[in-house]
Amino acid sequence: MNSQLTRRSPLALGLALAMIIMQSMVALASPAQDAKMSGELTASGSVMVDGAKAISGATIFTDSTISTGEKSSAIVTLPKLGRVELLPNTSMKVSFTEASLNGTLDSGRLIVTTNQGAAANVTTKDTLVSAENTQAANFTVDVECGNTVVNTQAGRIELRAGNAVKQIAAGNQDTAGQAAPGTRCTRLNTPGMRGIGGGALAALLLAAGGAIAAAIIAASSDNDIQIGGSPIVVSPSR
Repeated sequence: MNSQLTRRSPLALGLALAMIIMQSMVALASPAQDAKMSGELTASGSVMVDGAKAISGATIFTDSTISTGEKSSAIVTLPKLGRVELLPNTSMKVSFTEASLNGTLDSGRLIVTTNQGAAANVTTKDTLVSAENTQAANFTVDVECGNTVVNTQAGRIELRAGNAVKQIAAGNQDTAGQAAPGTRCTRLNTPGMRGIGGGALAALLLAAGGAIAAAIIAASSDNDIQIGGSPIVVSPSR
């Protein structure tokens, strides 16, 4: 029996060593894989990552929540995909794969720039904003006013809201949802003034000025007052 145990011991020892080596290889491979799926942070001002203060050079992993304070900004750069820039007072959960840059925008504004071959998806409470991977893209997503405003600088951007799908070509913008009352969006789009250009507004002001002048002349005529000359004295017996 002892001889059998002696023969089995080297085999068991070899199996145990093989298992340890395999576990070590898996442990070493995991960080290397994670390293491929990380980005680099460039921070300006007050920037938080998952609730902790962050500085430039920090490593950003997928599913991180990034927030910027007043007069602050943050850029997450992913060399193979592109980058996303968070403007002041912005909060976003960023995630990514080897082929796409994704995020959920809770507040503020951001600018997404993708490389050709990389897709991008930004989710807001109103819509899903997507960039195709067939060409490089550059676009802005703004939820400061309570709705979603998308502005395309390069590439073709798709805006999905419910069953509606809108294509936003470079140089154009579109919206989804309703702007909150009292925000800059509603103040700049007051009913009756929307779409009035500079020439039309000038004509409107001139017309208003002419009406005021006519009213002054009419009032002056009723009171026998001569503008620019000697005043006419009105006799009480007249």
